[in-house]
Amino acid sequence: MAKKQPEKNKNLKNVLYPIVIILLAVLAVILIIFMTQNSKAELQAKLPEESENVDPMATPFLVGDKQYSSAPPMLIDTTKKYSATFTLAKGGTFTVELYADKAPITVNSFVFLARQGYYDGTTFHRVLENFMAQGGDPTGTGMGNPGYQFEYEDSGYTFDQEGVLAMANSGPKSATNGSQFFITFGPTEFLDGGYTIFGQVTDGMGVVYNITRRDPETMPDFDGDMIESVVITEE
Repeated sequence: MAKKQPEKNKNLKNVLYPIVIILLAVLAVILIIFMTQNSKAELQAKLPEESENVDPMATPFLVGDKQYSSAPPMLIDTTKKYSATFTLAKGGTFTVELYADKAPITVNSFVFLARQGYYDGTTFHRVLENFMAQGGDPTGTGMGNPGYQFEYEDSGYTFDQEGVLAMANSGPKSATNGSQFFITFGPTEFLDGGYTIFGQVTDGMGVVYNITRRDPETMPDFDGDMIESVVITEE
């Protein structure tokens, strides 16, 4: 019997060894899951919370330098005609017809900001030859906004001519419209369907053409042409 004992011990080891390996593997998996969950919880705690939805009917108020607490309520009458007259600090004016009935949310925001003097003193910070002049950013960097954003509107118009007024955004059809706008120097059909068109230059296109070219990517050492005022007319 003593001679067979080593064989029993060997068989026992053969049985226990894989069991121990399996238990260690299970413990390792449990430990990894535990550590992963803790890491996710810590990361989640550090992430900023998603902003609450802005009530479009809430009365906006100024919360900072040209920053508003929410989008304005509907202040325009879409049965009436609206136009905006831009006066440049260097001289010259041009007038834009606004499509209040076709892009009411956009026109309403633009009219609200203009009447608040939001655009006064801002510049055309991005003006590209044979393309467009972009303005409406109080920071002059292309990163500014009024503190709120609103959705894309399809007004039914296209970029088929010069003088088209549209909203700049962070991506075609995205709900990132704010205060920045652009005016085309000619047909730019490749923009169709991606940017809210809400107006058309009806007078002073020559002044628009003469806005100083300025490409931010070239790090220019001068500011763009300044907007002295934007006056809204309602008929």
